[in-house]
Amino acid sequence: MKRIISVVILCLAVSLSAASLSFAQHSYTGIKSCKMCHKGEKKGMIYEKWASSKHAQATEIIKAEGEGENELCLKCHSTGYGAGGYDPSAENREKFAGVGCEACHGPGKDYKESSIMKDHDAAIAAGLIVPDEKTCIGCHNDSYHEDSEFDYAERWLLIEHKVPEKTEESTE
Repeated sequence: MKRIISVVILCLAVSLSAASLSFAQHSYTGIKSCKMCHKGEKKGMIYEKWASSKHAQATEIIKAEGEGENELCLKCHSTGYGAGGYDPSAENREKFAGVGCEACHGPGKDYKESSIMKDHDAAIAAGLIVPDEKTCIGCHNDSYHEDSEFDYAERWLLIEHKVPEKTEESTE
């Protein structure tokens, strides 16, 4: 019996280590990398929609509330805090301020190239996350904001963005 429990614990530890290692292998690049390909009407106005959203202002919101260096707040109000992204003391902190693309879609260094992004499966293999309700609920829950009510379907309409049209420049 002890042997079976030991094997189960070992398997669980190995699988958890592998999962965290695969996430740690990907690096954050910042919103400018996404903006290059995801702006303008043909691309679905993705960048513009984000730039005018509360997600874009999330870090500024907590700074105004005096919580700009609160680790609990920064995990949801910035991109990649504690994982190679936002660092309130770094010179490049604005690169990862706000809830940017990579906060929901995963660190983009390995999938940002158009040659990878045009192949959905390759992008997923390179770390692209297709966010769903579970992704959103990771931050939009009662753990930190007791008075917040989160309706996924309603909120999704505020941030929903289409897949960009393929243009000649994006397929080359």
